[in-house]
Amino acid sequence: MSSPSDITALLVDWSKGDKAALDKLFPLVERELHRLAHSYMRKERSNHTLQTTALVNEAYLRLVDQRDTRWQNRAHFFGIAAQIMRRILMNYARDRQRIKRGGGAIQMSLSETDVVSVTKVSELLALDEALDRLAAIDKRKAKVVEFRYFGGLSVEETAEVLDVSSITVTRDWNMAKAWLAREIQA
Repeated sequence: MSSPSDITALLVDWSKGDKAALDKLFPLVERELHRLAHSYMRKERSNHTLQTTALVNEAYLRLVDQRDTRWQNRAHFFGIAAQIMRRILMNYARDRQRIKRGGGAIQMSLSETDVVSVTKVSELLALDEALDRLAAIDKRKAKVVEFRYFGGLSVEETAEVLDVSSITVTRDWNMAKAWLAREIQA
């Protein structure tokens, strides 16, 4: 098991162009990427054709294509991974809706307390669109949702990535959940 500082050091080395650091990095982050992907896939419908490993592989390929990213730390890396996984799943849902015109059911919520329940692909896309509208109003709150909900980052990790206090993240998280719930229900 590696420490967050080991991962951060490899990320910094990779940012500086060290290809060997990238080779050392993947085995260290693979388990966490699988955990993130599994968390996403658990919220998807049971007969989803995209597998956890495929989501990890697709996200990893997109992560290694990040040429101009200056990785700050482990939390920053997993925050970006969460955004990439969200985009992959949204693109998959859009493709599915185009093909099936909204067929299939997905159940997901914004928190353990089921603040918002999304049961169809079209509603999943509504969540994505609402999150985009939130980003237009308040980018930080939208990032908090991406990192916390889609990325599975803790309040502390989210605060570290965004360079704000944990209290600010908690406040933004609560406000964003309420705002998104209202937007989706409207």
